Amino acid sequence: MTDAPDPTPFPPTIDALRQAKRDLTADVIVSPLLAVPPGHLRARLPDSDLYLKLEALQPTGSFKPRAAVLWARSLPGDARARGLVAVSAGNHAMAVAYAAARTDTTAKVVMPASADPMRVEGARGLGAEVVLTENVHAAFAEVERIVQTEGRTFVHPFEGPQVALGVGTIGLELIEQHEAIGRPLQAVVIPVGGGGLCAGIAAAVKQLSPNTEVFAVEPEGADSMHRSIASGRPESIDAVRTIADSLGAPHAAPYSFALCRDNVDAFVKVDDDDLQRAMAVLHSDACLAVEPAGAAATAAAWGPLRERLAGKTTTLIVCGGNVSVDNFARYVARGQTLLSDG
Repeated sequence: MTDAPDPTPFPPTIDALRQAKRDLTADVIVSPLLAVPPGHLRARLPDSDLYLKLEALQPTGSFKPRAAVLWARSLPGDARARGLVAVSAGNHAMAVAYAAARTDTTAKVVMPASADPMRVEGARGLGAEVVLTENVHAAFAEVERIVQTEGRTFVHPFEGPQVALGVGTIGLELIEQHEAIGRPLQAVVIPVGGGGLCAGIAAAVKQLSPNTEVFAVEPEGADSMHRSIASGRPESIDAVRTIADSLGAPHAAPYSFALCRDNVDAFVKVDDDDLQRAMAVLHSDACLAVEPAGAAATAAAWGPLRERLAGKTTTLIVCGGNVSVDNFARYVARGQTLLSDG
């Protein structure tokens, strides 16, 4: 007899999401919903009505401030005075630095040495103290030490109700935007790292529009959520092996895993070539410069989800745009070669 799966934890309610959206008005934007212009992607899915949700245009260049600012604002005064600490390859680090600045406190962020230098300097530029470690596993250990010795509040990059509440506002916005243009959302494609983004959006969308299909996309070189779904419990990976380092979570975690498990219709994977091709497509079709993670949903639409999205009104979540000029040029050049090769 096998153990029964853990029950779904309580997702953020619609009322709570609406309040969170109001609370974030001064700190984040309602990210634009862009109809995909004519080009490679529209030609690839000619019968589909495709949109991009541009979270890469948020302050700090990703969706991450939604949860980080909400978390910082929820802290009592004494905890806020002791400051924040985070672990991140970059996007979350910058978001926590931004949240600290918006709430008059300090941030210390722990980053793997492999993090894009642009993101490291971005966190420093926003006022954070940056600590570099050998890898992401060492980074989590260093955060635990800082919490114990300095009393800072750990702002988790992807786990917990506060994260789901913050990023769930994206799902709320998305349904509202599609209602406003008279094109009900039939499918949404969400990148997966640790799972917080997917958990929050999926939980919101399924409450507001139960018939909307939710698809999750993960890099092959950081597939902790795929492993978790297969085993029925949160799993870890030994190392991150993808250019989409902001999707490179070392493990899944219980709350976000359960929300993903129970609200996502299908999980797919893409490789680094898929990501680079999608970066080239977004640059060519929509003049967008995004990081590899920000192209993950487009990569899934181009490849493993092509048949399932055919004929559907679909939004692809563009989750981040933080990439150095050198890396962007290299990735897009490779993507253009792949497009030329068919």
